[in-house]
Amino acid sequence: MNNNYFVNIIRFVLLILVQVLVFNRLNFFGFINPMVYILFLYWFPIKENRAAFIGLSFLLGLFIDLFSDTMAIHAASTVTIAYIRPAIMRFVFGVNIEFQSFRLSNTTRAQQFTFLALLIIVHHAVFFTLEIFSFANILLILKKVVAIGAASIILCLLFNSLFSAKKE
Repeated sequence: MNNNYFVNIIRFVLLILVQVLVFNRLNFFGFINPMVYILFLYWFPIKENRAAFIGLSFLLGLFIDLFSDTMAIHAASTVTIAYIRPAIMRFVFGVNIEFQSFRLSNTTRAQQFTFLALLIIVHHAVFFTLEIFSFANILLILKKVVAIGAASIILCLLFNSLFSAKKE
């Protein structure tokens, strides 16, 4: 078995457990619950099979939904960002992603931050639009996207700095 598959399975399971057991129980200021499981979609290898990636994204969201009782809103959000991830990558990294030697670790910190922030913002925009499902409450949707998005970005950056390979 390839080491890369093993690492991705461990990330998948651990991020689900951390999200469900820790972050779903947190309530900063009464409504902020950071979503760190999005890191799986950030860390997933770029040149892997796209259909498998979208399927894994669906399973990731579905498992979070099963434990959170959110009726497939996480699944819809993760599939959405899995589907548009190549467009986000082209926007952030340009044509560099077409090369065989492209690695996320070889990009600048600003590019990594922008990529992660865009994934989280799109995820949260889809998630809270589906959760609230009323454009009459657009300010509430924006408030949640900004507040929970900021908390998620901060925690994801902390996790990324703790668990990413250091550059020599």
